[in-house]
Amino acid sequence: MKRVVVTGLGMVCPLATNVEESWRRLINGESGIKKVKSFDVSDLACKIAGQVPSENVEQKSDSLFNPLDYVSAKDLNRMDAFIIYALAAATEAIKDSGIDNATDSEKERTGVIVGSGIGGLSVIYDTALTLKENGARRVSPFFIPSSLINLASGHISMTFGLKGPNHAVVTACATGTHAIGDAARIIQVGSADVMVAGGTEGSVCRIGIAGFSAARALSTSKNDTPEEASRPWDKSRDGFVMAEGSGILVLEELEHAKKRGAKIYGEVVGCGMSSDAYHITSPLPNGDGAYRSMREALRFAEVSSDQIDYINAHGTSTLPGDLGELRAVERIMDGKTTGSMSSTKSAIGHLLGAAGAVEAIFALMSIRDQVVPPTLNLHDPEETFIDLVPLKAKERTVKYALSNSFGFGGTNASILFKAF
Repeated sequence: MKRVVVTGLGMVCPLATNVEESWRRLINGESGIKKVKSFDVSDLACKIAGQVPSENVEQKSDSLFNPLDYVSAKDLNRMDAFIIYALAAATEAIKDSGIDNATDSEKERTGVIVGSGIGGLSVIYDTALTLKENGARRVSPFFIPSSLINLASGHISMTFGLKGPNHAVVTACATGTHAIGDAARIIQVGSADVMVAGGTEGSVCRIGIAGFSAARALSTSKNDTPEEASRPWDKSRDGFVMAEGSGILVLEELEHAKKRGAKIYGEVVGCGMSSDAYHITSPLPNGDGAYRSMREALRFAEVSSDQIDYINAHGTSTLPGDLGELRAVERIMDGKTTGSMSSTKSAIGHLLGAAGAVEAIFALMSIRDQVVPPTLNLHDPEETFIDLVPLKAKERTVKYALSNSFGFGGTNASILFKAF
């Protein structure tokens, strides 16, 4: 099969509106989780989130998100936030890769796979209120296309004239990782030369926080100190923090990338998938599904577990999820490892369907800069022999980096990158 490399990166997340600033703030141990002030949370158990820096969000970012940089004023109300975030991240990734100068024939061999865990939740909520309060005639004709998950891929394809495969993945919090894996396979079998792939989410809204709060999934004990709320593997953790944004990667067939002299961040060498076949929301306590997903990625790459230098964990800060993944990693490492594992959700929260793509980018940046990001707020960790990189980033050799994502319904995904 053909080899696949990553030639472009783009990101919008609670730390910043681009890859480099997000990475710098992450490595510096900064947090993008704040009190929610953009909508009423007075009656919600959780009052915090990781929101994209904008004029309506209190943030320290050097760059504020302006949707008008990516869509016209006319189209602004015709797209849910998840689509706009995807367009922003794709714009950065495509420019970074240099494929913005592709010919018409090259665009026919360039596709898009961008998914979302929930899609247009905010516009669905607002439209339901409009329908109830004002009647059917006030429902926008753009309601359906503004909320459909595959419209993120559709708008990216239309904006950049990309005429190859146009697809979307919907696998809850494993979406972003599955999208990257699916895109890599499309290139490996020769159905495209280039794929724009990743995940996006814009579900930080009243109904989103209310829904996850009702499921007792969110942290509620740190509403007054939001930067401390996401604390993966810490024994005091009490749930995850919702977040929003998008991560987009440009994947490319190796010879195609070399021919045009593209910059290469790393090679996609392994993709793994599995199912827990256990419960709609809870993972297997022993982490067996996570273990089999990682095992499959390593098998595909023909790499042994002791070669893994860094794992960007799913690590959401939930009691059962963190422990199950930790036990799975201990199992696959067979009792010993010289690698490191951290959860970047400690700094940005959980971006749901966008999480895997954003975290894949952080894994690639670890390879580029030979430094692994910290797990913030990790003061009293679960007992383990795994290096969880508590509190501060660590300089170290990173040749192989693995990124994990697990979602409701028991769906698991792992992707392995190698330095090129």
